[in-house]
Amino acid sequence: MAHSGGGPIRVVIVDDHVVVRLGLKAALGGHGDIRVIGEAGSIAEAVEAVQRDVPDVILMDVRLPDGSGVAALRQIRADYPAVRVLMLTSYTDEEAVVGAVFGGAAGYLLKNIDPDVLLRAIRQVAAGQTVLDPAVTHEVLQRLRDGSSGKAEAAVDVLSVQEHKVLALVSEGYSNKEISAELGLTEKTVRNYLYKLYKKMNVKRRSQAMRLYLKQHHA
Repeated sequence: MAHSGGGPIRVVIVDDHVVVRLGLKAALGGHGDIRVIGEAGSIAEAVEAVQRDVPDVILMDVRLPDGSGVAALRQIRADYPAVRVLMLTSYTDEEAVVGAVFGGAAGYLLKNIDPDVLLRAIRQVAAGQTVLDPAVTHEVLQRLRDGSSGKAEAAVDVLSVQEHKVLALVSEGYSNKEISAELGLTEKTVRNYLYKLYKKMNVKRRSQAMRLYLKQHHA
């Protein structure tokens, strides 16, 4: 749901580095249409902050001490679907980008952006738009285009039903711990499934398996 415009855009900042939070607060200060109403350094603190005072927009770091920002994104949006989450990171992370998009993020930006770009992005996502950093978009889309769709289809089709389930969750940004909870498996069993499906798909990394899966299912 877009910000109604009846007052300033209410923002919560989630980053485990105090210096980063201070920098973001300073960048957002002095703008009458944006107000920082809370901050957090972990998933647990983020959930508490949102429960205390539901914001319009959350600036969420991709990496947090008690889990991934993508996990926090899914957890918060499950209870507060109207909250818009703008993911921030210091580097391009293909897995995190894809997980964030599938998790319902309203945007994904690199932390080295100009403050004016960040302000514009906050206003855009609050208005119901989606914002992706051009550098992130180009790199991820280029990787997703690599290889043939026929190769992707063949690679995914050799998997068992359970391996399909595991890979589908991987492609949504789930961690091994989250997959184990979702499917009722131990983390060791999840790792075994991943090892087997990597071998069947002739890949070495999580992002490679994710890429082939997405090429077939989201062409």
